[in-house]
Amino acid sequence: MSEQEKIQALRSEIREWLRTNLPKDWRDRQRGDDIPGFLAMQKEWFGRLVKAGYAIPHWPKEWPGGGRSLAEQIAIFEELARAGAPRMILYFVSLYHAAMTLIECGTEAQRAKHLPAILNGEIWCQGFSEPGAGSDLASLRTRAVRKGDRYIVSGQKIWSTLGQFADQCLLLVRTDSSGPKQAGITFLLMDMKSKGVDVRPIRQVTGDEEFAEIFLDEVEIPVENVVGKENEGWRVAQVTLASERGLTLVELTERMAQSLWRLVDAATGGSGDLSAIDPGLARSVADIATRIEALRAILVNFMANRIAGNEALGDASIIKLAYSRLSRDFTSLGLRLRGLPAMRETSYVLGAGYETGNWMFDFLNSYQYNIAGGSNEIQRNIVAERVLNMPKERLS
Repeated sequence: MSEQEKIQALRSEIREWLRTNLPKDWRDRQRGDDIPGFLAMQKEWFGRLVKAGYAIPHWPKEWPGGGRSLAEQIAIFEELARAGAPRMILYFVSLYHAAMTLIECGTEAQRAKHLPAILNGEIWCQGFSEPGAGSDLASLRTRAVRKGDRYIVSGQKIWSTLGQFADQCLLLVRTDSSGPKQAGITFLLMDMKSKGVDVRPIRQVTGDEEFAEIFLDEVEIPVENVVGKENEGWRVAQVTLASERGLTLVELTERMAQSLWRLVDAATGGSGDLSAIDPGLARSVADIATRIEALRAILVNFMANRIAGNEALGDASIIKLAYSRLSRDFTSLGLRLRGLPAMRETSYVLGAGYETGNWMFDFLNSYQYNIAGGSNEIQRNIVAERVLNMPKERLS
């Protein structure tokens, strides 16, 4: 059987599994006004994916369902997206940031403790950004002082995705201020139930509370929770951040493509006939459809280069920029087409990508992609300097 035939067989297997395992009522159980329902649905769906071997295709082969090729991983992500399956928003940091950091940089003891726990539902959050250190992450000021076999940590973190539900935290702290700001940073694993940890959800403009801020008041963290070496956490953090690129955008772009019908429906009043509406509106919808297909093609090329080991610096930034702009334009057009009724829609589905049916929520939510995973300004600098070989930015 050729590689292409194997991938097609995998796609058929996943589709058959989804026919009997995808909860038909998951959107009703994951409404924005039902947090317990959201948590229960996410945990149930995650358990099904783990049992089937589709939750961790990117993990090493010794784990159930792990060790799959990148082409197989793409197939799994695409099929789940095409079926409109729930996104694993509650476990995203656990499955990618935490797991891949531990697999590449953690100790045997850290992997043995946390990787099985993640498969059993352990939830992780990320404690990187601070009020004065977002895109300029190296300027973080949360301080850790070593006392014997413990670090005493005080400071504040912000924009921690679903931190209010997390069991563990990937935490960046400053342990030395004497050298360059990238030096002197240490990467720690923190139990969110530790004394001195105060988590406060952040109410967003959408009404959602997807993010939280974390206040740390002399929190004690064991020395064995250091990932890598003291003062070398910046290198470890790059591993963490790299884990979210590529496949995530494959999934999100596919979800957008599968939701194009909502845009057509809004433009045509449900008839689906673009030829019968204002030509300007029809062109606007066609432009979005064309850009989605263009982004899909770019992603196919990008992932092929990654599979072949030919990924170039800046490629991921180009895709991230393209997606963030397309997401905003897609939802903006939907909101305009839907008109005043969209202003009155209040219900939404947590973690549902473009399947909420609430254009106002999706439009406001689309702005997060201008910042998440590295702000658009930072991505443009990367493209300018590493792709176009332009002079580096100088601050006057």
